This record gives sequence, structure tokens and C-alpha cells, in this order.
Amino acid sequence: EEEEEEGKVAEAIDLGPRVSIKEQLEMDKEDESLRRWKEQLLGSVDLNSVGETLEPDVRIMSLCILSPGRPDILLPLPVELSNSKEPWFTLKEGSTYRLRFTFSVSNNIVSGLRYTNTVWKAGIRVDRTKEMLGTFSPQLDPYTYVTPEEMTPSGVFARGSYSARTKFVDDDRKCYLEINYTFDIRRDWPSIS
Repeated sequence: EEEEEEGKVAEAIDLGPRVSIKEQLEMDKEDESLRRWKEQLLGSVDLNSVGETLEPDVRIMSLCILSPGRPDILLPLPVELSNSKEPWFTLKEGSTYRLRFTFSVSNNIVSGLRYTNTVWKAGIRVDRTKEMLGTFSPQLDPYTYVTPEEMTPSGVFARGSYSARTKFVDDDRKCYLEINYTFDIRRDWPSIS
């Protein structure tokens, strides 16, 4: 259902042909303001390292849950959850948290990178988050993005196990990471070992 919605929106928008960064810089050279805008967008891109590649390469390097007064919960990547019934992480009910993503971009500009997270409890969708991360040019240093603060639900009906799917997708509907996992919401934080 959700992918059909995204497909309909994407079909309505024609983004035009992909162009390498070198070609992008060669276009409209006589337009001074456009040239400055391109330089600002690309920053310190080493044109020799990006070459003529049309497709961007985005690697999600780390996912982390930040909660005030608690150690950061670093979620290991790549994810190896398929054989395990154990939850990937556990959160305390009624606690505030933020997510921090660290990712790298190489080869070309990634346009409209976004994060979507869908959560189910007992087979019923209880939450859907879409967060636009932005458009990023290739660079040697990784990018870091921190989401706005959210709060876990609380109460007896909120506690328990949840299943979720997280995806990182760009404007061309290219998926860079898709994770299906389970997590728990409990009365208290798990003990730190």
C-alpha cells in the first residue's frame, strides 16, 4: 500500500536524465549565479575521484538511538537479524529519543534522500515516519543527520514487541538500505552490561 502511494507520486514527477558531476559543471558555464550555486552545492568535491559515474553511492554507516541520561544505543550494521527472534533493541516507555544516522555519499549527488520507518504491533500499523534528509554531494567525510525528538508510547497497551521496517530511499526510488527488525518497549530500560 505504502509503496504504491510512493510510486504514484514518483510517476507524476519527471526528474530528467541523470548527468555526471563533470557534465553538470560544464553545463551553463556562462551563467555566473548558476556556477556559484553549483560550487556551493558541491563544496570541495574532488572531481578526479567522482569520475563520470551517473549513479550516486550512499552507504549508511551507523544508526544510533540517543536518549537523554542514557548511553547511546549503537545499532550494528550490516544487520543480521533474520535468524534471531531477539529484539534489535529495547526502549523504555514514555522516554524521549532521537535517531542519528551517519552515511557517506560518493560518485554523484544523491537527490532527495529520505528515511521512512513503519512500525506494527500485532500486525496493525501503529506508526509511520517519513523524514527528508536532503540532497547531498559526494565528499570524503561522512554526513551526520539527527532526527527531531520523539517519545515512546507509554501504558500497559504500549508495552511489548513491535516489528518495523526502515528504508533509506532517494528521489529516483533507489533504496540504499532496507531493514526489517523487531524491538521492545518495556516498563524500564534494560540493564547496562
